Amino acid sequence: MEAGAHRVNTNEAPDNVRLIGGEMLLWSDMSGLGGVVDWRGAALELLGRVLPDDGRVLLVGPHPQALVDDVVARASSAAVLLRSYPDARALAERHPGLTVHCGRLELLADEEPYELVVALDGLLRTHSAEAPAAAWDEALGALADLVAPGGRLVLGVHNDLGVDRFVEARPTGRECADDQWAPHGFDPSYPGGPGALDVGLESAGLSVQRCYAAFPDRRAPRSLLSREALGFDLPEALTFALSAGDGDRMLVADPLRVTRLVFRHRLGEELAPLWVAVATRPPRATGASRTVELPLGLIEDGQALYELTPSGTRRLPGGEERPVPAGRVVEELLVEACAREDVRTIRELLSELAAWLEEGGEVSAAADSLVHDGERFAAVNPPAAPATPPEPRVVLCRILWRFAVRLLAAGHHHPWPWPLEADQLTLTLCGMAGHTCDPGDLDLARKLDAELGRPAELAADAPAYRDLLSARDRLADQLTAALARIARLETKLSYRERELVRAKAKLRRTQRKATAYRRTLGYRLSRRLARPRKVARRVMRLLSG
Repeated sequence: MEAGAHRVNTNEAPDNVRLIGGEMLLWSDMSGLGGVVDWRGAALELLGRVLPDDGRVLLVGPHPQALVDDVVARASSAAVLLRSYPDARALAERHPGLTVHCGRLELLADEEPYELVVALDGLLRTHSAEAPAAAWDEALGALADLVAPGGRLVLGVHNDLGVDRFVEARPTGRECADDQWAPHGFDPSYPGGPGALDVGLESAGLSVQRCYAAFPDRRAPRSLLSREALGFDLPEALTFALSAGDGDRMLVADPLRVTRLVFRHRLGEELAPLWVAVATRPPRATGASRTVELPLGLIEDGQALYELTPSGTRRLPGGEERPVPAGRVVEELLVEACAREDVRTIRELLSELAAWLEEGGEVSAAADSLVHDGERFAAVNPPAAPATPPEPRVVLCRILWRFAVRLLAAGHHHPWPWPLEADQLTLTLCGMAGHTCDPGDLDLARKLDAELGRPAELAADAPAYRDLLSARDRLADQLTAALARIARLETKLSYRERELVRAKAKLRRTQRKATAYRRTLGYRLSRRLARPRKVARRVMRLLSG
């Protein structure tokens, strides 16, 4: 809690705020400490399908302002439960006709249950510091009691072993923040998997209608995939887009690589960052529950929202169903070729890509949204093309610049010299594709990328922690090999130096012997006797010549 905050006068609370006990007068869950899960299009679409035509709706816990506004505008009767008094007061002032309950979940006792209860934030922030936190199953029981017969519960549950926790370098369980007075991870009733979540809901008197796995991150989920959809072998074109890095976090591994391995081994549901369960309470014998058609999956791609169908995807609202193209994502093919330093494969693939663009290929596609089946390219849910079609050279430059940015940001290996900037790598790739691009084309490519609404961002931080460790180990191996070679050369040099010393000593001994021999009488006599003979020979040669 904030030490310097002023005490709140509860007498000034709006008329639609109801204090039920356990309210936190100086605390706000909307602050930047814990934050609020950034639910957007996928959650709004799911709630839009389960909202009753004429019934009471209850939002439990903090939710994004856009989601609350949408539910309040569409529901005939809505109420909200918050533990924070400042948050409850601000929400009540924004929606004067909304009933806002402020306090702990266990103390909420309404006369009438609700046809829809929404707790996408989970149950961890439904208790307060004024009393010991209830166990998860007890809080779920109190929440389930608020669901009317035939009504529904939409519950979000954070996965303690989600894939996003595997790539974060900083610990998430205990960061010594002010909102962590009750440490998480010690409650044995907290669900450890989707099966345990189903058992907990059934124990509370609810039946699971559909359970979704939310990706790519528990703080900003953008896709919901049902258990039925994850049971199939999802195309790579769909799973490739379910991973995204966050520049505000320190990572220990590339999220894209880890997430793709999760889907490749069919562990998407078990290792999802977040689960969203839609459960119903059985109706009374005299009544019948409303039939709701829940989607197989909802995938956000930029500003667009797509629904996963048994045979493909369709854009919402009212879009036509399109099959998901088969094949491998072009970015994955290029990353693999770079890792193997297969320059020939890179050149051939880029040449085919350039030819495809020249023949009228999708101008808004990118390497991370293009699929290649070995013969042809196909775009996966491309954004709307610009009004004025750019030249194929600029489109190719934009695709390769975006790939270069993502390649360097992820710290992947490539066969070109280090260090290398994204612009330099882009020009190299354009040359390998058979097109010459200049800095002017790069500027046009960056403008086109920003115009399409999904700009690639240059990495301002260092590569992932695991990549740094891998680079350190690689440099350590190279240094060890270099030191071993230096040791061998030093040994050989020492041997050669000893040989040189022995040779010099032998030479000095030989020189001393030669000097002593020159001083002998026999050597001097032989030199004197040999001198007239040499003179006579020289005279004879002159006379004969």
